[in-house]
This record gives sequence, C-alpha cells and structure tokens, in this order.
Amino acid sequence: MRTLLGLFTLWLCSGGGSGKAQNQNDFMHLAGPLTKTSQSLVSEREDVFDCSHALPSKLRDHFQYLQSRGVTHYKVPLSWSHILPTGDSSRPHQDTVRCYRTLLEQLTESGLQPLVVLHRSAVPEGLRATLGDWDSPELPKAFESYAEFVFAEFGDSVKYWITFSHLDELSESGGLTDPNSSSLENVFRTHIKVYELFHRLSPNREQLLVGCDIVDLYGDGSLNNNAARSPSKDTSSDREIDVFTSTYGKILSKFSAQSPSERDDFLIGSFPEGFQWAISSESFKVEGGWTEDGKGETIWDRFGHQGHVFDNQTADLACDSYNKVDYDVYLLRGLLTDTFQFSISWARIFPTGHRGSLSEKGALYYDNLINTLLQSNIEPVVTLYHWDLPQALQDNEGWKNPTVVEAFKDFADFCFSRFGDRVKTWNTFSSPWVVSHSGYGTGEHAPGVKDPVISSYQVTHNILKSHAEAWHVYNNNYRKQQGGRVGIALNSDWAEPLNATNPQDIEAAGRYLDFMLGWFAHPIFVDGDYPVKLKTQIEQKKQECQPAEVARLPVFTESEKQRIKGTADFFGLNHYTTRLINESSGQCVPGPHGVGDFQSHVDPSWPTIDSDWIQPVPWGLRRLLNYISAQYISVSKVPIHITGNGMPMYYNSESFNDTERINFLNGYINEVLKAINLDGVDIKKYTVQSLMDGFEGPQGYSQRYGLHYVNFEDSSRPRTPKASAYFYANVIEMNGFEKVRSVSDVPKLQTTRKNPALPPSKVPSTAKVVWEKFSHQTRFEKKLYHYGTFPEGFQWGVSSSAYQIEGAWNTDGKGPSVWDTFTQKPGNTPNNDTGDIACDSYNKVEEDLYMLRSLRVKSYRFSLSWSRIFPNGQRPSINQNGVDYYNRLINGLLAHNITPMVTLYHWDLPQALQDTGGWDNANMIDIFNDFCDFCFSTFGDRVKFWITFNQPYTIAWSGYGLGQFPPNVKDPGNAPYKIAHNLLKAHAKAYHTYDDKYRSTQGGLVSISLNADWVEPKDPNTPRQITAADRALQFQLGWFAHPIFKNGDYPDAMKWQVGNKTDLQRLRLSRLPIFTDQEKASIQGTADFFSINAYTSTMVHHVTTSLKPPSYETDRDLGRENADHSVDTAIEDLKAVPWGLRRLLNWIKEEYADPDIYITENGVATDSGTTVDDPDRIFFYKTYIDEALKAYSLDGVRVKGFIASSLMDSFEWLNGYRVGFGLHHVDFQNPSRPRTPKYSAHYYYQIIRDNGFPQPSGDNVLYGNFREDFAWSTSTAAFQIEGGWRADGKGLSIWDQFSHTPLRVGDDENGDIACDSYNKIPEDLAMLKTLKVNHYRFSISWPRILPDGTTSFINTAGLDYYHRLVDALLAANIKPQVTLYHWDLPQALQDEGGWENDTVVQRFRDYADVVFNSLGNKVKFWITLNEPYVVANLGHGYGVYAPGISLRPGTLPYIVGHNLLKAHAEAWHLYNEKYRPTQGGIIGITINSDWAEPRNPYKQEDIDAARRYVQFYMGWFANPIFKGDYNEIMKTTIRERSLAAGLLKSRLPEFTPEEIKRINGTYDFFGLNQYTSVLTFPKAFDKNLQIYDADRGVGTAADRSWLDSGSPWLKMTPTGFRKILKFIKEDYGNPPIYVTENGVSERGPIDLNDSPRIYYYENYINNAMKAFLLDGVDLRGYTAWTLMDNLEWAPGFAERFGLFYVNRSDVSLPRLPKGSAKRYSTIIRCNGFPDPSEGPHECLTPEPEGTGAPHTTTTIATTLYPPVVKFLGMEVSIPDAVTTLNVLFSLSIICAAAAAVMTYQCFRATKKSKPTAENINLESKF
Repeated sequence: MRTLLGLFTLWLCSGGGSGKAQNQNDFMHLAGPLTKTSQSLVSEREDVFDCSHALPSKLRDHFQYLQSRGVTHYKVPLSWSHILPTGDSSRPHQDTVRCYRTLLEQLTESGLQPLVVLHRSAVPEGLRATLGDWDSPELPKAFESYAEFVFAEFGDSVKYWITFSHLDELSESGGLTDPNSSSLENVFRTHIKVYELFHRLSPNREQLLVGCDIVDLYGDGSLNNNAARSPSKDTSSDREIDVFTSTYGKILSKFSAQSPSERDDFLIGSFPEGFQWAISSESFKVEGGWTEDGKGETIWDRFGHQGHVFDNQTADLACDSYNKVDYDVYLLRGLLTDTFQFSISWARIFPTGHRGSLSEKGALYYDNLINTLLQSNIEPVVTLYHWDLPQALQDNEGWKNPTVVEAFKDFADFCFSRFGDRVKTWNTFSSPWVVSHSGYGTGEHAPGVKDPVISSYQVTHNILKSHAEAWHVYNNNYRKQQGGRVGIALNSDWAEPLNATNPQDIEAAGRYLDFMLGWFAHPIFVDGDYPVKLKTQIEQKKQECQPAEVARLPVFTESEKQRIKGTADFFGLNHYTTRLINESSGQCVPGPHGVGDFQSHVDPSWPTIDSDWIQPVPWGLRRLLNYISAQYISVSKVPIHITGNGMPMYYNSESFNDTERINFLNGYINEVLKAINLDGVDIKKYTVQSLMDGFEGPQGYSQRYGLHYVNFEDSSRPRTPKASAYFYANVIEMNGFEKVRSVSDVPKLQTTRKNPALPPSKVPSTAKVVWEKFSHQTRFEKKLYHYGTFPEGFQWGVSSSAYQIEGAWNTDGKGPSVWDTFTQKPGNTPNNDTGDIACDSYNKVEEDLYMLRSLRVKSYRFSLSWSRIFPNGQRPSINQNGVDYYNRLINGLLAHNITPMVTLYHWDLPQALQDTGGWDNANMIDIFNDFCDFCFSTFGDRVKFWITFNQPYTIAWSGYGLGQFPPNVKDPGNAPYKIAHNLLKAHAKAYHTYDDKYRSTQGGLVSISLNADWVEPKDPNTPRQITAADRALQFQLGWFAHPIFKNGDYPDAMKWQVGNKTDLQRLRLSRLPIFTDQEKASIQGTADFFSINAYTSTMVHHVTTSLKPPSYETDRDLGRENADHSVDTAIEDLKAVPWGLRRLLNWIKEEYADPDIYITENGVATDSGTTVDDPDRIFFYKTYIDEALKAYSLDGVRVKGFIASSLMDSFEWLNGYRVGFGLHHVDFQNPSRPRTPKYSAHYYYQIIRDNGFPQPSGDNVLYGNFREDFAWSTSTAAFQIEGGWRADGKGLSIWDQFSHTPLRVGDDENGDIACDSYNKIPEDLAMLKTLKVNHYRFSISWPRILPDGTTSFINTAGLDYYHRLVDALLAANIKPQVTLYHWDLPQALQDEGGWENDTVVQRFRDYADVVFNSLGNKVKFWITLNEPYVVANLGHGYGVYAPGISLRPGTLPYIVGHNLLKAHAEAWHLYNEKYRPTQGGIIGITINSDWAEPRNPYKQEDIDAARRYVQFYMGWFANPIFKGDYNEIMKTTIRERSLAAGLLKSRLPEFTPEEIKRINGTYDFFGLNQYTSVLTFPKAFDKNLQIYDADRGVGTAADRSWLDSGSPWLKMTPTGFRKILKFIKEDYGNPPIYVTENGVSERGPIDLNDSPRIYYYENYINNAMKAFLLDGVDLRGYTAWTLMDNLEWAPGFAERFGLFYVNRSDVSLPRLPKGSAKRYSTIIRCNGFPDPSEGPHECLTPEPEGTGAPHTTTTIATTLYPPVVKFLGMEVSIPDAVTTLNVLFSLSIICAAAAAVMTYQCFRATKKSKPTAENINLESKF
C-alpha cells in the first residue's frame, strides 16, 4: 500500500492527468504557508493560518521581503471547513472568503504568485460528522462542489492549484491503512473529477498541479522584526538556501557554469530590426554659454568657479554647443545614429528654477536643437535633469528641500508642453544615485554637500517624488495627444561576489545592488517603496550604532507609494563597470559601504584604463541586464533602454586613435546583443556616452569620454572624429556585428538631350552677347544678391582626386605615378611635400564616408589612380587590391545614396607609361582606352557618371608647355598642341567604347571636365577688346570644348591665331595639328553633359606679342590684369571674382547650344594657418553659388549640379600642403590624419539642405504703416551745407581750421561755400516740400551764434538766419529738429583745450541757454550732441576728424567722451528745469553705432567680440544716459588693460555718484544714427598698446555678399538696422526712438537714377517698420541722411549721400532730385508700404512737386513698384527701355565698324597666298 501511495503521489507531483509536462520556465521558488503564530514555518497542521482571525499587520512587508530574496510563489492552504462550515457551497462564510481574497491580492501586488491548496487531505471534524470520510460516496461530491465554489471565487487571482497536500496524513489518520479501502480510489477519482471540472470551467488556464508537499524549504519566514532576521542570526544552511534562490542568486547561478572563454565568446549577429542606436551629451558638460541670454547660474557653475575642479577648470565655454547646434548635428549625421540623447539645462530655461523667470532665448535654443535634429531624421531623447540644478534653488537647500518637488514638476510641465510635440522620449533624471551620493553624500560633486547620513537619503526621497510627479504630469496632461514615453535613467555597476561560493559574499553583492540600483528602481518598478533589504539593513544599523546615527531613511506614506509605483515607461540604465563584492562589517561608518556591510574590489586581471573607477568588464553588463529583467521588468513589463555606456581616456597625443575605447564598446555592445538574442531580455536602445569630449565634473577636461575629440585650446572648439566614432558608425550601419553593407539600387541615367553638330564659332563668337548683356552692369547690379532654389534633383557634391588624398603610394602593389616621381625629387615642392601619405584615404574609406554622410551630398567626385589599378599602366599588370579599394569606396557611397562621379584620369599617369613617351606617344590613345574599358566593365554597374579627363588644358599647358607639372616638358610652342590633340582623341575613343559596349546595359553618362577662367574685356565698348576676350576663352575652353561640343575641330579663332603666328614665324606648317574628317566625326558630340571647373576671372586686352620663341602664351595676343573688385586668396592667380561664374555659364550656354552643365570644381584656397574657422571660404561659396543660381534662375542656363572643391585639405600639387581647399581640415602633422569639419562644411550643408538660397523669412517685404504721427524727416549739418564761413560775423570753427590744413580733407576741399544754404533757404525749403517730410533736422553752428564760443558776444545775424529758416519751415508745416552741436566747436574754445577742458561743459550749457531762449518758442525737438563717439574717437583718438588730435589715443578720447556726457546732461537739465514748463519740447542726444554680428555665429569668441563692439560704440554713451554709468564691459576691460600696462588706475574716467545721478535719465528719446553693420572677431593687441582699438579688442570684416556704397566703411545691411533697434528696446528699457540719420553714399559718375539708394531706403525703412510692428520697438520717427549732396567731412565731396544732387560745376549750385527723392516721398505719402494685393493705393500715384530748379530727364526706377512703359510693342520697365535704346545704338555703331573691318579683311584675303591647307580661309573666320 505504501508503494502504491508513493507511486500515486509521484504521479500527481509529476503532473499526472495534465497531459503535459511542467515547463522549465515555470519552476517555482516557493515560500509559505502563513502560520497562525507567525513564529516558524508550519510543522503541525493546526498552526496553518486559516483566516479564522485577521491578517497580520505587517503581512505586506513579509511578502516584499520574500520577493526580494528571490521567492516567486507562495503556498496558500485553504480551509474547507472555514469557507463552507456546513459543507453547502451556497452558504459560504463571507468573512473568511474576504480574508482569503485579501491575502491573494496582497500576494499578487507584492509580485508573488499564489499556489493554492484546496484541501490538506484529512477530512475536517465538522464535515466528517455529516459527510463521513473518504470512503463515503458523499464526501467526494461535497469536495467537488467546494472546488467549484473556490474556482469561481478565486480563480481570477490564482494560476496554480493543488487539489490535495500531505497525502501521508491520510495514512496517519487511518484513512488509507486498509489496502482494500475505497478511500484511496475515492481521493484519486475526486482529484480527476476536480481536474476535469477545472479545465471545463476554464479551458485556457494553465495545468493543474497536484500533491507535492514542499514544507520547510526556506527556513524562517516569520513576520517579527519587519519580517526578516538579522543575517548574523541565520544559520548557514538557511542562508545558503536563501541567497541561491533570490533573483540575484538565480542570475548568478545562470552564468556560474560558464568558463571564461565561454563567457567572453564573441557573438556574431544582428540586433532586432528597429533597434535604436543613440549617443548622448549633457547640458553642463558641453553647452558653455554660462551667462548667455540670461541663463542662470547652476551648481556646477558655482562648483567650478570655487576651484573644486581639476586645474581650476570651468564649464563656462565647454564645447560651446550653445552656439554650435549645427556642428553637433553634423557629427550625428556622420555617425548614422538615429537618436540623440541630451539634457536640458534647467537654469537656461528657468534661471531661478521657477517658471516666473522663463528665458525665452534659452527655450529657443532647445527648439533649434530639436528642430535641427529632426531635419536630419534624428530622434531627440531629452533628459530633464542631469545634475545641473539652478544655484538659486540650491541656495534654498536644493534637493534636500521638499519644495524642489513642485519646482521640478513645473519645469517638467513646461518642457513637455513646449517640446513634447517633437520629443517622444523623456528621461526625468540621469544617474540620480550620483546626485544623492556624490553631490550630497561625499561632496565630490556639486553642490559639494558632505552629509551621507541625512542629506543623501533625503535627496533620493525628493528625487523619487519629483520623478513621479513629472511622470504623472505627462501621463495625465500630455500622453494622449503627444504619444510619448517617460522613464528614468538609473546608474548601476554589476556586483559580482568576491567568492562565488560564499553565501555571505553573494548576499553582500545583492545588497550592493539594492543600495545602488534598488534604492531608486524598487520604488518605481516594484511597489513604491525602498527595498526590504535596504530598509532592514538600515534598521539593523540603527540598532547596532545607537546612539550614533549612520543613516536616516525617510518613510513614504501609502499615498506616496502608490504615486511612485509604476511611474516609468521604460527602464533607463547607465552602466560602466563591475565590482567584486564581499561581506564586511561596516561598523558605524556612514555611506553605502559602511551601512550596507560590504566592500568593493576589482580583479587585478581586469584591464585598466584611464579611470580610477571604471574597469572594462563587458560580461557584467549582460548579467546586470538579466538581473534587471528578472527583478524589475518581470513586474513592470517595460523595456530596457541603455542610456549611457562608455569610458574615459586621459588627454594625450593619442586622442584620435582610441583603440581602448573601441575595445570597450565592442565588448559591451556584444554583451547587449547576447542579452537580447540569447537571454531574451527586452532591450530597445543602446546609447554611447558620449558624443564628444566635454567637461567631466571634478575631472574637468582631463578625462575624455567622447567619440569626437574637442580641442579645448582652440576657441573654435573644433570637433574631430576619433577612431571610435568610425567604429560605432560601422556597428550602427551593420546593426550589430554582421559585415553586410547593402548597396542601394543604382538608377540608370539617360542623356536627355543629345548634342547636335554645331557650326564652327565665329570670330568673335556669337556668345559675345554675354559681354553685351553683362559688362555694363554697375557694381550694385553685379553684387545684388539673388534668392531662390535650384531645381529638384540638383546634384550637390564634393570632389577629390586620387593623388591628392589616397597616399599609400607603394602599398598593396600600386605602381609609381609621374607625381610620385616628381614630388620625391627634392626641391620640386614646398618643404619637399609629397603625396606619399597625403590624407591616407586608401586606408580611411570609412573616415571619408563619414564626412560625406555628414554633408548629405548627393554625389562624390573622385578619381581613379591608374597606377593603383594597372601598376605599369596596362591591363596585364592588374592589381586586385586597387580594384578592391575602389569597390569598397563605391559600395560605401551607394549604401548612403551618394552617387559616385568618377574621373578616369586626374593627372597621375603611371610612370611606366611616361617612360615610353607619355601623352606625347600616340599609342597612349589605345592604352588609355583599355584602362577605361576595364573601369567601365568593373565599376560601371554602379558608376553612372564618368569623366574621362580632368582639365586637359592643365595637362597640356602646365605639363608640356610651362613644364611646371609632371612630366615637366618645357616646349610652349609645340608640345601643348600635340598633347591636347592626343588627349582629345583618347577622350573620344573612351567615350565611344562606353557608348558602344556599356551604355545600353549600364545607362550612364560620360563627359570631360574642362576648366576656364571667365575673361572680361578691359573695355567692353571696343570691338577689338571683345574679340580679345572671346579669343582668350576659345584658347582655353574652346581648345577642347569646340571639338567636342561643336564640329570636331578647333575653334577658328585659335586656328587663325596659331596659323598666322606660324606664317609670321616663317614655319612651314602650323603648330596646331589638324584633325582628319574621320577624327572630327569621332570627336564631335563625345560628351553627355558639359563639365566645367571654374575658379576665377581676369580682365584682358589685345596686345601684339613677341613672335619668338613660339609659345601658346604669345599665340593668343593677350594682356591680362586682375578683374575689377577681385579678392585675394591664398593662391595669387586665383582671385575670387564671383560675378564671373554667371557670365561663364552664360557664355557656355550661348556658345555650345545650351547644354546641361555640371560645375565639377569650384572652391577657394586658404593658407595652412587657416584650420577650421574659414570665413573666407564661406564668403566664396555664398557668392559663387549665388552666381550659379542667377545663371539658372534668371538666365535659363541648364545648371544641373555643383561640386565643391574639395572634400578635405589635401596635397595641392605645386603648393604642397601650404594651402588647403577643403571643407574639412586635415592635420598632416598627425599620423592619424584626423579630419575636422570647418565652418564652411556646415555652411555648405545648409546650402545643400535648402537646395540654394531661399528667401530668408525676415527679408520678405512687410506691408503696413507706421503710426499716424510718425515723424518723417531728412537731415543736414551746418558745416556741411551752410557755407558763409566768415559771413555776418561768424567765428571760426574747428572744421574751418581743419579743412584749411593741407591733406586733411579729400581734394583739399573745405566748407567755405559748401551748398551755400546760408543763402539758399528757399531752395532748401523747396526740396523739403518735394519730399513731403513733416520734419527737418538741421544743426546750429555754435560759432555763427557765439563767435568765440562764449556769451560775451551774441551774433544776432547768425541767430537771425536760424529764425528765418525755422519760420520758413513752420510756414510749410515742417517741424524743425535742431541739433545744438554737430562737431563744429568754435576754434576759440579749442584753443583753450576744447572738449578736453572740462570748462567746456559750462560753455556748452551757456550756448544751449542762448539757443533755447531764442528759438525755443518755435522749436520743440532738440538734440544736444550729434554722434559724440565721432567727436571723441575720430577727432581726439584717430585724429582724422577735427580737431585732428591723435597724440594720446589711450586717454584723450575717454576724457573727451566724459566731458561730452556731462555737457549733454547739463543742457538737458537746463531745458528740463528752465524751458520745458513753458516751451513744452523734448530733448535728447543722438548716438551713432554700427550693428555687429559675429563673423562666425557658431563661435562664442566672435559673439563676445560683437557684444564688445556695440558696447564700446553705442554703449560708451548710451549706458551712462540710459542706465547711469559706463557699461561693465568697458569699465572692466579698460581697467584690466591699464593695470596690466603698469598704470595705477583705469584710463577710463570715473563718474562721482553725483555725476551718475546727474547724467542718468537725461533723455526724452533715443536719437539713433545708423548706417551699416560689421562682422566681428577677437583681435589681440599688445598689452602696452593703450588705445581705444586695443581696449575694444575687436577686428571687423564685411560679408562679401553685402552691397557696397560710395564709402568703404558702409555696406548695405538692412537686417542689422532692425536688430539694433530691437537691441535698444531690450537693453535700454524700450525708450521712444527717433532715427536721426540713415542713408547711403555713392561715388564716381553722376547718375540721378540712384537705384542703390532706392534699394537702401526701401529695405532699411521696411526693416524699421518690422521693428515697429513685429518687435514692438517704440519707433517715433525716421530721418534720411541727407537732404542733398554736401561736404562729407574728411572725404570732401567725393562721397555723396544726398536725395538731391548739387551741381557744383554750376556756381548757382542747383539742386536736382534723384530717383531716391521720389521713392522716399512716396514712402512718406504712404506712411509705409501699402499691400499691393489690396489694389493700387492712392499714395502711389502723385508726382513730387518741383523744386524750382531745372528738372532732370533721367527716369527713376523703383524696386517695389517699378513703372512700365510701352516699348517696341512690349511693356518694359523704364530702365530696361533706356538700356535697350543704348544697346541698339551701340549695336548700330558696332555693325558699322564690323562691316568696315570685314571689307578690309576680305581685301587682304584676296592678296594673301596660302602655302598649305593648314592656313585658314578668311571666310571661315567671319
């Protein structure tokens, strides 16, 4: 019977009756059951808890403790007799049912699965009396009824059931003693029926378990002492069982069987599709800009400034990412990462930490970052808090203060609402353990609090609550509409027991994880509370260490627990290393190790790196991921995001070749792959720490985590990819570790237009229309910028060539080329530079692809090294290694959708072929064809753009004529022509090979890249010079293009010239070879597109050159000089002349029948000292590409692509490495050849992204009106217009004295007569009436009223002049705006020291008093001083303006400025106190200033320079008046430089408190004179150079696209006008602003149709209206400078600013209106710019009234509303009609001249003998 019982029990325990075996994954770690006494595990049945009384109070803690120890299931025996006391299932005991239900719910909530036992075995006494025992037929039925009730009542909470347990008790009770008893059979049958009942009721439920009694497996489970025993009181056996069955023990056991080799095996495989690859940065580590745009101080700012960081370093500038969004996203594009994780600086958005301090500019920075990421298809992942708490919050105890929870919640709410429409993944905190432990425990991190007992735990408590609040804000308010997810990024080491067989060490390792990871993870991912182990351990320590306190763990309320639990949509993990842990007695030492009773160690065999806390232990990450999955994810069911993994390296010379980091990442990423593919862990993302080197907390910049090197010694903060960046990009591309590079489908290209045969060019060619069209353009017309975009599908690319970049000159079987031979001979190149290594691109395919990806180019033009493929030049020598290299490159390009554009020959002929004659050998035609044939067949399945030769002109002329290039043949009269002949035939043969053999299957295009400079005739009005210009182009471009694109033969201009020169040289045959008819037919049409390399332009004129020696150079009969307005570059012969490109493209269109054109090279050289900050290249591309756009958009040229030259700095032929053309800087001194993007790379990317230059939104015309009472005015100054310099008692002024001093004023002009306005009030008034101004600003001549500057004599005649002027103005309803001082100080006062003598302050006050008293009843608008900056600096610093003092430039300007400010204040107070009450006017000062923009807007130094420029200019005078004292920038800078030079105090005078009070607020408005803008950059001066410019420390430049004026300092920059108005509003409290001067000058010939000035006024005034309407600037008036041309100070009359022209050749000085006068009057009448969409506005129709002066017949054009006339049946603008008339007239003259020339030439032709057929028929020339 016992045998039968054993078999029966075994059968039940094995799942008998279930039909399937127990799943291994369902193995249970079981505890329980609960006992009545809560003292020990059940040993007797009466001790089992049966819900006969209430559940224990600490039951939940007990269950959590068990769960933390690895228990998965809990045994719950039900009491049949208590549930159904009568046995009737319709009459259950409800309290008992509720008790069991509560018990089951608490188990489930604690993460434990209940294992429910229906019945123990023996029949309860209460039921036996009525139902009998198991041998009774009634009892099984009753049990079945009971089971059905239980299944129904508790089935939704229970997965596993046991019908009976303790079957042995049946034997003991006597129920089964009789072998023949039916009791056993009844129990068996009852089990079967209940099993069938269970599956009938719930067919989808898991299997039913039967029988197994597992009592006493886990030892003590009592509820006393928080349901846990002290470890010291555990028996060793109990403890061993416990640790090996905990979650940690299971993970340990899972991997314990692995050998080291198995553990470290590398897994080849891929990550799941859609796996996210990310990289990270943190705000305080990279952003810099620590005070920019109102950012508040952070705890890390304070920490660094207090000297707590290595070498006293700070994060003030860091990587300057605040200004370098584009730079950072460039890196991300290169990496191929689809996700960028960054943190938001709380203090940048809320400087005080609270919403009320919102900084909109800070928020805009993150808007820009997010938008820029999304434009590049990179997902932003945002961390709300990464350690940089606003210092303002820390001043209120920071994270220790519970109020921080609400502050963080509000910050999170703002971020979700502002950025959540674009950001879909949020980390609330990153590594909060570091904040708690290092920031508030050890004090090693900011804020440096050392309180591990209380603060550390309190901070964690508040962080957890803050996290939960943020999560709920998102969940409740944003999740539905934004659809994002919110989690937290926790940091944790993996903890491995020091002794894996020691239970104590194992348990200590588990505690280590609880104290690090569980501290935060358990509340969030499990139950809302701290881990039981942690709480127990701290409680134990409390008991041990009393009365000392080592840890104070706050307690969550029940509501807080519920609030925290489950507040994560993913588990973010930051992991770096592993620790070996052993148990130790921490005694009573605060901190995790002391309180946790563990010690951490590292294995000495582990690799060491440049870190004192990180050891690479990749396998620890896999174990940690498994642990998290089992411990936390099994409960919360969320995925894992690895949010940080990386390692630091010390800064050293091996910064680029970071092999250790590659090994680290390789190992760790592979362990992630194992966790996913082998262990089934749900991991969605992997993030490398970090994008680039940054500020690493206490280590400053000494430790570098970045995949990109940042040079912190360079103010540009250049970022350079390290080897690890290329490694990580490769991992991302492969999505793991399977080397598969997919190649995109390569579309076939079809020639859209086959070039027809064309007749030969005439002489000059019909393309001369280009000169007729463009050569008469004004400078303004040439430079006027055009906005627009290129056609869809435009091919943007970059270029390189093999010899320049590949290096590896003799590697892998490559043969030498002619350039190898040439450069290896000493003396041939600068510094004996060679291309032996060059950029090492042969070994750096991935590096080059990285750059191309970052640029997002559509094509890459590169050349094949002939000698790398065929080392000796011919097919039998094929080198497969070379072929493989190009296959790798081509496949890599196509994998990233970059079209390869392949040049077959770029000058590097195999030396072996040169040894047989090179291109002088006709056999080269076939040899080259064979090479091309091989390339077409090998690469043509993927290459669809082929270029046979690059610049054959250079090969022929520089290689065989000048002998400068290899092969260095100097035969200028013959060899170039012969070589070109062979090159053309070689090209044609290769073309036909492709056409015949490959085009039908490959579908590619073939052409040849020709080069040409644009050539401008010196005199476009002279036909001979036009012919010379055309001849120059035919000799360079037409030499090759004419045969290919026209008729297969050389241009007639070339044949004629060479033929005639040959005759004159008495040679029998022309030096220009002849093509046979067959060759012509073969060459004609051998190009599918026109490929042009263009760099520069020149100006030519006809000259008669020497006949001997014969030379291509002299054959042309040309003289050359620089083109107008050309700009120097690093190569003397390559001047930047952007307008020439448009003309060249038009010439090609006209000459070659409008072909498709690809610009295959265009770029500019900078010297080797220019590394990454290359604004000149920006200006070059900005202007050159715009000229290409004009050609496409305006001229209809079929421009299809633009290739920037070049991708990176490289070997630049005869210049070696002295110059660079690259968009990327290559450090040729570093063996790694690191590539760093330049400023120009980012700019070129933007052009590609925008497909050109779309109109900036801020540049669109704004239609609208100014305020109704807007003051429209124009201005003059007394000395500039009045004349009458000694009339009626006027005294001398300093400008009288200055202008009568030789060489002070241009052309020795003076103001003696000027415009004679002293005698021409009516004429001046007539002009004002014409303009329709309602105000007129003029100045009073101080010496005209007070001849000696004092009130000792008042010149009434002078005063009377101003009374007459004012009266005339008022009679015309024009209000006077009077300037008291416009630079013309009485010379008598200058003789006493002038503005240097502080007595001038009182003199000025007295003068003002006289004027106010005399004119104040009529004048209501006063300006005290005009442009005090000019008086102080130009007059007393530079000395270029009166009084011309320059002896003390470091002190005198500041002294003069000081007195000017005091004089202004005195005049203001005089008017305010004495005259305002009765006269009721307003008074202020006019301050002038340029606007300043940083030359490089990505560079903080340039931004600071711009700020300094404005503060030293405008702020010098505005700050004291509008704020009370000199600005801090001036005060600090001048003081520091003064002291550094050994002075005892600052050279800038100080105001007394009384003076500050006296000056502050002395304004009724801000008078602004503004003309232009500058680009700024820092400029260092010697400390001993004590001058204004050195104090300011700023260099200035101009954007080359800015339009010029007649003044070298004045560029047209209308947007700067708006910006400076907005700046005044924001910096000076939005005062009323009157623009008191604004205008533009002209020089040179008189043109009353002053289109540039019209353009200027329209755009500047429109920007003023934008400032008024859009920016809220309180703009009250606008004044045009100036009414009429006048004496412009030192330049004399050469610069003309006037709206009216003053004819100085007429003694009556008549005033003639310019076009701008009409346009300005129209704007005034309209009070702005009426919207044309609303129909014609009446203000546009009136004509200006006459001035009484003679009218000009010149017609005026306007920009916004141009009038039209009927001309030749068409409606055209008036200027176009005038131009056409002029052109027709010119053409008639030219035609007459041409007819005469033709007659003469024909006459000569009849008399000239033709000795050979090579001489050219005259008729063919014309």
